[in-house]
Parts: sequence; structure tokens; C-alpha cells
Amino acid sequence: MTHLEPSIAPQAVYIHIPFCTNKCFYCDFNSYVLKDQPVMDYLRALDREMERTVQQTPPGEIRSIFVGGGTPTVLNPQEMEFFLASVRRHFPHWSSDIEFTMEANPGTTDRDKMTVMKDGGVNRVSFGVQAFQNELLSGIGRIHNTDDVYRSLDNARAVGLNNLSIDLMFGLPNQTVEMLDYSVSRALELGLPHYSIYSLKVEENTLFHTLYHKNQLPLPSEEEELNMYLLLMERMEQAGYKQYEISNFAKPGFASRHNITYWKNEDYYGLGAGAHGYVGRKRHVNIKGVNPYVEAAKAGLPRLEQFGVSREEAMEDFVMVGLRMLDGIRKADFRKQFDEELDDVFARPLNKMLSAGLLETHEDGEGYRLSKQGVLFGNEVFAEFIGVLTV
Repeated sequence: MTHLEPSIAPQAVYIHIPFCTNKCFYCDFNSYVLKDQPVMDYLRALDREMERTVQQTPPGEIRSIFVGGGTPTVLNPQEMEFFLASVRRHFPHWSSDIEFTMEANPGTTDRDKMTVMKDGGVNRVSFGVQAFQNELLSGIGRIHNTDDVYRSLDNARAVGLNNLSIDLMFGLPNQTVEMLDYSVSRALELGLPHYSIYSLKVEENTLFHTLYHKNQLPLPSEEEELNMYLLLMERMEQAGYKQYEISNFAKPGFASRHNITYWKNEDYYGLGAGAHGYVGRKRHVNIKGVNPYVEAAKAGLPRLEQFGVSREEAMEDFVMVGLRMLDGIRKADFRKQFDEELDDVFARPLNKMLSAGLLETHEDGEGYRLSKQGVLFGNEVFAEFIGVLTV
């Protein structure tokens, strides 16, 4: 058995609920249409995985829990209650200011379900809205409409859930800069503490990938997509939101603590079908399919693969994920994790990106972050640090 010291035991938990009402056209996540799925079998398997996980690696005080999917809110109130009780039983020690987020689709969250969520400890809900034009929503395979968005937010607030976030997307088929501007205006009118705004990526094994290769996906041009990103950064800043990561904007104190765990390359448990976890410099990926996961959880930890992360790879990850945050990375954090100097290990790519004007140093000289230009070309910057140490 591996017992981590309490001081370094994971303080973050990711849990995957793989069921959806339908499959969106752009989605390559590990998700399955709900109809005829063995939901309770899955939740019981998840309970077993939690039990075995905490036996092997006891948790510290939990600071963040994130339930993603799929669409976790397709669980009915009884299933939701069982699931949340299970989480509480295996991870009983929560920090007094825990952030417990559940992803939700508008239209799958009536007041009863929201009450069960709140009673079970959920205190933050992230809604997948994507756009405020119904024609765009149907064009990407979403089944909700804008009325569902307002109703879902009203339901959340009615039961006392006020730490709310919505996701928007840009670069969608047939979307114009004006349409994005309209969506951002509608989103800002809601006065929420947090917004995530992502650009569409055409991923393999999706309907959009098939259409793209048949030349049947009318995407905005690169220039239009860049203008969309510039527009949303400007609009969010004007409205008083801090861009704390390439795709995320928050009011002070409302940045997603769970996602910052990933960007700081810190440990987290990953539970559920297809979930990824990172504990004690080991990464794992769980078995993806619902029934294979359920069967595997009866026999032991439902792992597809598990592998150690070398020191060099961990260093590269530290830089690449850390630079996604607009505050960037600090030399002291690198020194603390690796007992080496950031400037020595990555001298060449750091100097190259500083010279190109895509990175800048912190005011105190003790770290690096993307420049305004670097934010627009983040992937090019991150690529400079891949394989520097591990080739």
C-alpha cells in the first residue's frame, strides 16, 4: 500500500458521470446516450472505486471536487442523492471553504434536483450554454434553448446556489463576430461570477470531424476567430472580469480552484469511466466503456493504464500548464517542486520566447507569463517546451 504523507495527499477530486441525453456534434468526451444505460450499476461501481482508491491513497483535507461528464445532471434525484452520499462517505474531510462544482446542461436541472445537489454539498454549478442563438445551438447538436438557460439559472438561485458559471463557445459553424458579441452581452447581463469561453476544436471521432473532411463544415476564418477572441477579452475586461487563464474569466475570488489544481500540476484523484488522475507523480487512465468499467470495478481498481511521470516530463508539464494561467509561473514554485532553477533548465526556450515577445517576466523578475501577444499564440509558446528534456 502507498500511504502518502497527509501534507501531500491529494486535495482535489475529479469524478466522471459519462451519461448524456444526446451526443453533441463536436464532443469527443467519454460520454454515452443515457437511454437503457445501467445507471445504478455504474454509481455502485463508482462507489467501489472510491472505496479502493482512498484505501490505497488516503485523502487529505479536500479543497475541491469537480463532477464532470457527460452531463452529471441527467441523474434523477434519487440517483443524485445516492451518488452525493457516496462522495461524502469516502471523502469526509472537507475544507471549510470547499469548492464543489457540478457540470450541468440547461434543461436537465429542475428545482428538486438542484435541492438534492445543494443538500449533498454541491456549491458551484457550471452550465454548458455555448451560445444565445437557438439556431447555433441546434447546429452544434445541443438540445436546450435559451429559455432553458434562464430557467435553469433561476432554479439554481432559488435553492441558494449562487456560485454559477457558464461556458460559451466561439469559432462555431456559421457564427459571426456579431453573434458572439450578442452571446457575450446576454451572458454578462446575468452578472455571474465566472465565465469559460472556449474556441471550437474539431476533434476526431465526432460528427464535425466527418463533415470537416467532406468540406461541409462552414467554420469562421482564422482571422474571424482571432477577432472573436480579441472581442471577448475586451468585453470581459470592460465588465470587470479578470482573465486568469486563456479561456477563463472571473470576478475576484471566483476563479475555479479545481482547474487551477490542473494548471499548477498538483495531485488530484480521477474517478469514473475514462477519468484521468495524477497522484504521487503517477498518472492513470480508467477503462472507458460503462459496462467494462462496471465489471472492472468489481475486480479491483478499473485502470486502463497507469504510468510514472519522469522528473523531466513533470518539469515540462509544470511550464506548459502553468503558462496557461495569465499570472504565469514562478521560479520559487519550480525550485520547491524540483530543487532546480527554472532559468537553468529551460534557458533556451525561455530566451527564445522572451526575444519573440511572446513571454514576459514578472515585475519582480521572479517568474514568467504570456505577453498580450503570447495569449493569442499560446499553443506555439507551449510547443517550445515539449520534448526539450524528454526527447
